[in-house]
Amino acid sequence: MVTLLIGKKGSGKTKKLIQLANEAVAVSQGNVVVIEKGAKLTYDITSKARLIDTDQYAIKGYDMLFGFISGICAGNYDVTDILIDSTFKIAPEAVGGIEEFTKKLQTLSEYSGANMVVLISAAEEDLPGDINAVCEVI
Repeated sequence: MVTLLIGKKGSGKTKKLIQLANEAVAVSQGNVVVIEKGAKLTYDITSKARLIDTDQYAIKGYDMLFGFISGICAGNYDVTDILIDSTFKIAPEAVGGIEEFTKKLQTLSEYSGANMVVLISAAEEDLPGDINAVCEVI
């Protein structure tokens, strides 16, 4: 399942993502991966989760991000949860490519069995209407 954490800047999305990541680690029988731009969550997320800084891998754009996530799922069948912080900073296409990206993630999630949480810094009304049909929004 793909879940979208939507809200404008300063609305508490990252705090919620941290809470979701730490809760996932507590109940997961496998691995929890948190993808972020920069290393700002190092002390907020439990060390039992795998933190990945996209800057270290030169990831930029939805296609590269999706390929990276696919590689994570292909390389480790024990991944139960993948959480993505600062999606629009990683993918400067922002709203322009989010619908196709979430559709691909939904397909990957169904295939791999991994739950995915995507943090989006925008008002819900600024996003494409079909995005709610594909993903759960919180």
